[in-house]
Amino acid sequence: MAKESSFDVVSTVDMQEVDNAFQQAKKELSQRYDLKDSGAEIALDKAGKSMTVSAPSEFVARQVIDVVGSKLVRRGIDLAAVRWGEAQPAAGQSVRQTASIVEGIEKDVAGRINKDIKGTKLKVKVQIEGDKLRVSSASRDTLQEVIAFLKGRDYGQPLQYVNYR
Repeated sequence: MAKESSFDVVSTVDMQEVDNAFQQAKKELSQRYDLKDSGAEIALDKAGKSMTVSAPSEFVARQVIDVVGSKLVRRGIDLAAVRWGEAQPAAGQSVRQTASIVEGIEKDVAGRINKDIKGTKLKVKVQIEGDKLRVSSASRDTLQEVIAFLKGRDYGQPLQYVNYR
């Protein structure tokens, strides 16, 4: 029998790159003429994997989020990995908006990916292992087809395909 090949489907975010993008966005906020004295601030909680934007109005908050988003994209972070919550009213007229950085594949998303792969009728085995999936098959071509299939689908978070052997 042929040796089985496999790969893992994971969803990871390089927090160092997120921190670098955060530092660049913070610097731009202090230098950009329309945001310099607006009172807008951003904060990053690396341990909690979250970002908070505080701004005097919802319009300014959206501008700050756009700045942060552009810096994340430049650093190679997929914006699907950042989930922004609703703008919450803060002291006075100001608003606060929090984003969580999604890492790992949640159980329901993993189940949906598993179901979609099984729906292709390809000869592969899928195992859910915590926050990742392992896909294995005797044929490497079949694994390539599964990767191509998954790249064409949207699961609301970025997926990476690692440990291909």
